[in-house]
Amino acid sequence: MKKLIAAIALAVASLMPAVASAGDHVQVGRLSCIVEPGIGLLFGSRKDVTCTFHPNSGSDQTFDGQITKVGLDIGITKRTRIEWLVFTAGDNNFDPDALAGRYVGASAEASVVVGGGANWLIGGDHDSFMLQPWSGQAQIGLNLAVGLTGLRLY
Repeated sequence: MKKLIAAIALAVASLMPAVASAGDHVQVGRLSCIVEPGIGLLFGSRKDVTCTFHPNSGSDQTFDGQITKVGLDIGITKRTRIEWLVFTAGDNNFDPDALAGRYVGASAEASVVVGGGANWLIGGDHDSFMLQPWSGQAQIGLNLAVGLTGLRLY
């Protein structure tokens, strides 16, 4: 277990330079996701998501996908809502379809009846997007999760 925690800590630390450079990025909208209920299986979980991208300008766009967690993930959660601010390098001139793709990062969450968490992710087309917690996430259940998170939008 100590090796697992050390590996997770190293992975989280490796993401910090990318998160720290958020000043070079422009916030282009907000991503709201509904995560289907599920069970953490001690060392990970996989749940379906439906996400809506709310750009600062233009029409909303919906994506389906999956969120996976690797690391400590124990418990049961009901339907969960996660909100991220979406940042990209450069300016607001981008194709919203470019949000589709794989994201990786770190997350932490806990709940005893009611709880919350936060997920920091980087990815999309050419790893050009950064998802930073806006209001984090709100969930109902009995759960503890800390580790690496993957999000796939299509």
